Amino acid sequence: MRATLNKYGHAFLLGLQSNLIYRWTFGVRSAFSLCNLAVVFILWGAAFAGSPTINGFTFHETLTYFVVLFALQFLVGAFNEDYQVSEEIRNGLINQFLLKPINYYAYRLSIFASARVVSGAIVLIPLAIAIPVLRHSLTLHFVPWRWLLAIPATAMAGAIQFTLAYCFGLLTFWFLEIQGFVILSMAVETILGGQMFPLDLLPHRLYQVAEVLPFYYQMYFPAAILTGRIDHLGALRGLLIQAVWVGLLLSLGYLLWRRGLRRYTAVGG
Repeated sequence: MRATLNKYGHAFLLGLQSNLIYRWTFGVRSAFSLCNLAVVFILWGAAFAGSPTINGFTFHETLTYFVVLFALQFLVGAFNEDYQVSEEIRNGLINQFLLKPINYYAYRLSIFASARVVSGAIVLIPLAIAIPVLRHSLTLHFVPWRWLLAIPATAMAGAIQFTLAYCFGLLTFWFLEIQGFVILSMAVETILGGQMFPLDLLPHRLYQVAEVLPFYYQMYFPAAILTGRIDHLGALRGLLIQAVWVGLLLSLGYLLWRRGLRRYTAVGG
């Protein structure tokens, strides 16, 4: 166990050093994301102009939801992990993992975790700028059970984000180019992950459908716990479904890896 922890701990440290080289890229991305918050402020301000509440939530509560979502995107979002996996397959760089006692999924997960540490730290800068400006418009629920449940919800949201990207990257075993799959997934995730609007604004039947899909648990679910859009029973039920999706996606990733290796021809690397 100690040897395994040391092995992937070194992978994490190498990933940390590599991602620190691109810290300015993360910084610029997070700075430009402030523009998205400004657009959210303007659009939802107009939406609430004719009504003090929408679906039982005020403008301040809705704005808080998008600020929390903004932070979560940098803490658990998978930015380009699918393309990295795809490139390593196409260029033959995975050959080294086939000859060594290294689990490729665990290695990529370590790199993903190191990138999220860097981007999560850098996102504090735009938040430090935005929160003082918006502090009178934010209403975060400081309820102990919400913060307690938000920790595993956020961790599993990161696992779902990464494993989905990993599975899309593994499609390179069958397809030369995966960009179409990734773009389609991003479009669906943007809508069903609550990034365009809180999912509780959907009609009840559509919300029930979204609630059983993995996209719901990538961003919306932990944000909804923290911002009071889900009660404690809904949060506990959601954690169970989220854990099931983590297990299913891990199984899918394992299956794609094993089947893909049967088709793989080791060249380059």
